[in-house]
Amino acid sequence: MAFDVDWVDAFTDRAFGGNGCAVVHGGAALDDATCMAFVRETSLVECTFTGPSDVADIRVRYFLASREIPFAGHPTVATVAAMRHRGLIGDGALTLETQAGIVPVEVSGTSMRMTQIAPEFGAYVPAEVVARVGGIDPGDILHRPRFVSTGLPFCITVVRDRATLEAVRFDMDAFRAYLAYSGVEGTDVMEPFWVTLNGATAMGDTFSRLLLAPPSPAEDPFTGSATGAMGAYLWAENLIDAPQFAAEQGHGMGRPGKAQVEVLGARDAITGVVMAGDAHILMSGTLHL
Repeated sequence: MAFDVDWVDAFTDRAFGGNGCAVVHGGAALDDATCMAFVRETSLVECTFTGPSDVADIRVRYFLASREIPFAGHPTVATVAAMRHRGLIGDGALTLETQAGIVPVEVSGTSMRMTQIAPEFGAYVPAEVVARVGGIDPGDILHRPRFVSTGLPFCITVVRDRATLEAVRFDMDAFRAYLAYSGVEGTDVMEPFWVTLNGATAMGDTFSRLLLAPPSPAEDPFTGSATGAMGAYLWAENLIDAPQFAAEQGHGMGRPGKAQVEVLGARDAITGVVMAGDAHILMSGTLHL
């Protein structure tokens, strides 16, 4: 079997920026083991596999190296950009069927604007439990960390400043204790999403990092699903004055990424989170299985 594949850098307008995702066109019917093996082959955090849908314009499956996940942000941008590159879609509106629900996307050239689903707010986690995961002092966490999902859950954790953000280091033993405290099984789920309320550049309003457990790579360059959850958290917790802001991530990895974020609805009645960003087609080819 042969499949068209595009490798796309998402949330950037240039090669080797943002976060990479390989999109396997027509691969949604592949078995889970093959999809995970492909992710491992690429050494990327996530890859997508597309197919026909009865409820949307296209079905998208998202895979880590270890499992299928219901949704991911930068792979959504990458998938739509790859489809446009192949001439499968044009500019305008389309919908994606994901395990997290229907995701609307607006396409304009190399720019994508997706609306993530309404957030689900989970439990607060004690600062000392989360701080140990990143090897920082609990006093450097400015607000109560909380599980939030706009399709994929993360523990949103606001830290004092960029120096604190850059000092974060992943402690696997502390992460296991954090999962046990939260009653969660697995080793690559619900990681803390570390954010400071200052951009990496003068053009940004927030700067974030996501450190990952094996078998994923150690750090994610730009995390669209976590950024959406973070936007909902900041708005709901009254930590930002306006529901629109520019989110930055990946600069410390040499892969700067940026998204324009808009939280929809009142602070206590959020209906969705819009994420807008660019994508760059890095390379295209054929997968032979």
